[in-house]
Parts: sequence; C-alpha cells; structure tokens
Amino acid sequence: MFYLTPEREQELLKMLADGVVNYDEEGVIAACNASVEEGLSPRKGVFDGLVVGMQEVGRLYEEQEYFVPELLMCADAMYAGLAILRPLLKAEGGATTVRGQVVMGVVQGDVHDIGKNIVKMMFDAAGFTVHDLGRDVPLEDFVAEQLKTDSEIVALSAMMTTTMLGMRSIIKQIKEKNPKAKIMIGGAPVSEEIAAKWGADGYAKDASNALKDAINMISSLREI
Repeated sequence: MFYLTPEREQELLKMLADGVVNYDEEGVIAACNASVEEGLSPRKGVFDGLVVGMQEVGRLYEEQEYFVPELLMCADAMYAGLAILRPLLKAEGGATTVRGQVVMGVVQGDVHDIGKNIVKMMFDAAGFTVHDLGRDVPLEDFVAEQLKTDSEIVALSAMMTTTMLGMRSIIKQIKEKNPKAKIMIGGAPVSEEIAAKWGADGYAKDASNALKDAINMISSLREI
C-alpha cells in the first residue's frame, strides 16, 4: 500500500492539470491510473487536477493563446480522465454524490460560450445531468426545457450587458410556471446585486462557485 506524501499528491495533481492543458490524453489517463493506485482522493483528482487544468485552458482561450481546436482536444483529455475518476466519486462519498438536472445556455443574442462550456464540464464531472441548450438561446426555450425535463436548476449565462437584460424575463417566466425551480446566473456583466434584484437564486462569478451553489440548491430542495 502506498503512503501518499503531500509532495507526491501535488505532483499527481499537477500531472493531471498539465495533461489537460497540454491536451495529452494518454498522459491524463496514466496520471489518473497512478492516482487511483497511490490512493489520491478521486474528488481531489477531478476538482484539484482535471478541473484546474480546464480552468487554465479557459484562460488561455480568453487570452487567444488557444483556439477552438485546442479547446476541444483539452476537453477530450479531461473527459478521458473523468471516465476513470468519476465512477469512484460515489464510492468516496460526500457532496459530490449529490446529483440533479440542470438546464443551461447562453441567452439570446450572445454567442460567447467558453464560460458556459467550462461550467458544463464541471457539472458533468460532479455527476449532474446537463441539458445544454448552447448559445444564442431564445428566451422561451429555457422555460420550455425546464418544464420538459423538470430540472431543478436553470443556469443562464451572458457576456454582454445588452443580452444580460433578457435574463430578467426568463427568471420571471420560470418562477411563474415552476416556483420551485432554482435559477443561477453568471457572466462578466452580471453581479450578485443584479441576481438578487431580478429574483435569481444564485450568482456564480466562476465555474467553481457555480458548482458549489448548485450542490447547495439541490440539497436544500431535497430537504423540503
């Protein structure tokens, strides 16, 4: 049996993150297998390794150092790692076993979806069922999809102040039709104050916060 030193733990996490950033699918698989063998927490492997790598990929994309082909290859590397680590999350226990359904998309008129895609990957990693409507999504489609799937959470993203305004209408319509549904909003022009003013249940400044809020929302719904 291995004794995993803090130094080795950090080394494994760096291997996982670097493998994603360098779109090295085989390297990620090897690092995941080593992590499992040496007793690294699957949760740490996913969120402090693979997801950290994907967040760096998002930064590189926004800085225009990476483009769509690199982004897709990085995502493939991350999902290769998730295929190994995700089945172990449930056995490990804890909040990561909480599952639910999420409708997400970028609101009408807005095609900036890198942030939404990273959030989607994190929800995938945590075992949520994600109904991804994509980008430039007509406002009524969010309402229809929530009703169709009975998803507990609707996650709205906007990167422009002009398109952000559509969120208010979506929140109002969903709350009228299904008051129990929880709505989370995010994106560069969005703030906690705006979320509260428009009646959203949560505001996420980044992918990590989005996931934490979602897990808390699902937990609170199940306690009702």
